[in-house]
Amino acid sequence: VGPMEPSTLKPLDFSDISGWAEDDHLAAFRAYSKTAERALSKPYKTRDLGVDGSALAKISEKALSVSVSTPEDARRFFEEFFQPFGFGDDTQGHLTGYYEPVVEASPVRTNTHRTPLLARPHDLIDLDDENRPSHLEDHIRFGLLRDDGSVDAYWCRSQIEGDAYHHGILADRNLELCWIADPMDAYFIHIQGSARLSMTDGTTKRVTYAAKSGHDYTSIGKVLLNEGHLKPDEVTMVSLRRWFKENEDRRTEITWRNDSYIFFEEVAIENPEDGPIAAAKTSLVAGRSLAVDRLLHTYGTPIWIDVESPVQGFDKSIQRLMVAQDTGSAIVGPARGDLFVGS
Repeated sequence: VGPMEPSTLKPLDFSDISGWAEDDHLAAFRAYSKTAERALSKPYKTRDLGVDGSALAKISEKALSVSVSTPEDARRFFEEFFQPFGFGDDTQGHLTGYYEPVVEASPVRTNTHRTPLLARPHDLIDLDDENRPSHLEDHIRFGLLRDDGSVDAYWCRSQIEGDAYHHGILADRNLELCWIADPMDAYFIHIQGSARLSMTDGTTKRVTYAAKSGHDYTSIGKVLLNEGHLKPDEVTMVSLRRWFKENEDRRTEITWRNDSYIFFEEVAIENPEDGPIAAAKTSLVAGRSLAVDRLLHTYGTPIWIDVESPVQGFDKSIQRLMVAQDTGSAIVGPARGDLFVGS
């Protein structure tokens, strides 16, 4: 299975891939099998780089019917059914890592736990080319359904969050799934898109992405970079947390520049080893699931990663086979990836 050879891609041999023979292909195959199971019932949509979702679904039948029990078996499978392509030398690659945070949460609002994670409101609707009003830009995928039947842009982060006492525009709708003590913990859950919650009543829950407000995502790291508070090589989650701890009086001002707001839903933790449910509607696999640009890459596509720069949770050099299973607002471009590193 190969792309329709857009100009950005060039065919390769597996022997051209540095580190291919040394990878644990069985680990990659186990991640691939998750999207293979999903593709059997509903093939993934073919995206702009041309990997055919229907063809991937046919290969999925093979993946679930053959005996693959060793790394060698898995390597033969990928080499038999796939043709590698590479991006041209002028394509700029960029890889980051993301994770599922584990955060303490309360089932009720308390004096210490005052920041909620919200469920999807009933007036937030999906938009597409058929029902999107002309005054909303084409990339906006969610909107506000008003009482008179008209559709408009949904509320932004500042309107939803309101003041410190949660007097936002969605207050009193019983949308609160839980309450978080640290507002920045809640904010980073929005960035990661999921979380495991250690509840104060002794239970453990998992929440995952359900929808978003539809507004463009603005990186608070870029805001601090542009204002000169951080240098380019200093923008990490650790440095961001440190800056906001030292400048709590500016937290609301800075985070409200990101109009995008995430809504969540509670999902069962059937296997504690599994990651959260991804955009491809399958559970993520630590170290093997990759978030990609959903408009360019077809979910279920195996993607080889070769990077020398450090990624949190991994050694400096990463050469391994990943599977396109997720996406994100900041994941834009053909060689842009976000690597799931676990919980």
